[in-house]
Amino acid sequence: MPEKEPSQAREDKGTNSTGAVTTGKSLRADARRNRERILDVATKVFATEGLEVPIDEIANRAGIGIGTVYRHFPTKEELIEAVVFSFKQRLIEKAREMLEQDPGQAFFHFLSLIVREGTGNKALIAALARSGADIRRPLSGISLDFQNALGELLNCAQQAGSVRNDIQVTDITAILFGVMRTLEYNDDSGLAERILLVVRDGLRGHC
Repeated sequence: MPEKEPSQAREDKGTNSTGAVTTGKSLRADARRNRERILDVATKVFATEGLEVPIDEIANRAGIGIGTVYRHFPTKEELIEAVVFSFKQRLIEKAREMLEQDPGQAFFHFLSLIVREGTGNKALIAALARSGADIRRPLSGISLDFQNALGELLNCAQQAGSVRNDIQVTDITAILFGVMRTLEYNDDSGLAERILLVVRDGLRGHC
């Protein structure tokens, strides 16, 4: 078998921080694990402590060098966006699954799901705020996808007569954002359900 040209060998191999030869495949695997580790730690820290936690603290808790964090996420904003993307993507998938259920039950169950997950989760509250709480800001990407998924559930519930027809999806995101902001500063364990009951009553169709 003919030997590879030197340029080919350089493409297949690299060196790690100690100078040892490593394959491109192992480098990609290490990079993937590092990225997953950073996201996992950032998700937990942002959820419990808020988005103000500095990026070097994320690196310290992940046991990963700050340079490695910046290679994956050049700015803190990009790390936040990656965490928010993960939250929204999971909720979008759940919303799509619920389209197969009774429209009214699916819509109100989805609202309850968001509130339950958002209670005490500062990152999810921030994610919702970026999904339409500011109705003057045009949405794109995952934020628009999230709003569209919520809007589809809302539309189905309205067509079934389960939700009043004068409500728009931006109204729902604003309501949810306000509810979770309230719950963020209140330790009453029963408050979430009481507020949700009021919200459900206010949103229900009159048919």
